[in-house]
Order: sequence, then C-alpha cells, then structure tokens
Amino acid sequence: MIDRLAAGALLALLAACSSQPAPPGAVSIDEDRQLNEAAAMLDANSVSAAEVARNEDRQQ
Repeated sequence: MIDRLAAGALLALLAACSSQPAPPGAVSIDEDRQLNEAAAMLDANSVSAAEVARNEDRQQ
C-alpha cells in the first residue's frame, strides 16, 4: 500500500517538474480569453469609416 502511494507521489512530482514554462511574452489561456472579449467589445462599438465620412459631408 505504501509502495503504491509512494509511486503515485513520485509520478505526480515528475509530472509537475516536466512541464515547460511559457516563453517570455507568451499569452496565457486566460489572457487570450480576455483579449478576445475586449476585441468583441471594440467590434460591437465600432463605427465604419464610411459613416464617419458621410457625417463629415453632412456637416459641411
């Protein structure tokens, strides 16, 4: 029983040590999700350049 527990603990430690750290500047999964949400908000609030040009023509 103790051998199995020790083997399980050893495997867990090896798995934790073998993961590669993210390279500098890499985006995490959470950061990627936040960036996608921000882009969607910007898209929802954007105005086309054609609308801006028409509005400027109307003001002149």
